[in-house]
Amino acid sequence: MKLYAISDLHIACDVNRRAVEDISPMPDDWLILAGDVCERESDLRWALETLRPRFARILWTPGNHELWTLQDNGHALRGEAKYRSLLAICRELGVVTPEDAYPLWEGGGGPAYIASVFLLYDYSFRPDGLPLEEAVSWAQTGGVVCADEHLLHPDPHRSREAWCADRVSLTERRLAAAQATRIPIVLVNHFPLRRDLASTPLIPRFSLWCGTRRTEEWHTQYNIRVVVSGHVHIRGTQWRNGVRFEEVSLGYPRQWQQSRGIASYLRQILPAPHSFESGQARIA
Repeated sequence: MKLYAISDLHIACDVNRRAVEDISPMPDDWLILAGDVCERESDLRWALETLRPRFARILWTPGNHELWTLQDNGHALRGEAKYRSLLAICRELGVVTPEDAYPLWEGGGGPAYIASVFLLYDYSFRPDGLPLEEAVSWAQTGGVVCADEHLLHPDPHRSREAWCADRVSLTERRLAAAQATRIPIVLVNHFPLRRDLASTPLIPRFSLWCGTRRTEEWHTQYNIRVVVSGHVHIRGTQWRNGVRFEEVSLGYPRQWQQSRGIASYLRQILPAPHSFESGQARIA
């Protein structure tokens, strides 16, 4: 019985979609899907219907791509309404979401709560001293503007930052309650928890859309054993204060080797592989 994780499947790409179809059943194991599976509700349903029978349990949290509003999808839900539509699909198929109770992992490396959370970002991964109102233009002068600026709507919240603030406050209360049990936590969020883990060397100013500084000390504030995230498409294992941080993205077809098969990109979270040593970084 093992706990695996992967993110950024991007099944709108045919190569990635076919690879998901080829994942062999692992009926004793759990699988974390840490966001950016797809953009459309119909594709999320396809992915979950494909994977759910192959694993004992699946846990999902949205990435920014799942929250996009695409005008060609028939009804064009926005913001919170789009998120709620995705939750409904997950619940219909028995998939754990950020709105559900944290399931207790009692396999190897346990016990541990698996806390899938949805936090978003608030543009605070910007240079010190740069005002919020200048952040997007700063990124644009560096040659990058995230598609979220056009496709990810915060409705009914007044802004993405306000939506993020609500999600962070909600999650802090839930983590505090879990902390009281003294059971360790595996925290799953699409976006990195720390600014120093949101580095994208080829497009450095993309960090603006990668998280919030409000979570940078969560790994020491709460009883967190492992943090799982995706989004930056740089797979690897890093350590902060004795806590393991796993970036588990697959990415677009150019970012992974199809000859290896997608199963080799499922990252084992629990029990911790023997090759992982505290303090040792590893880029996959």
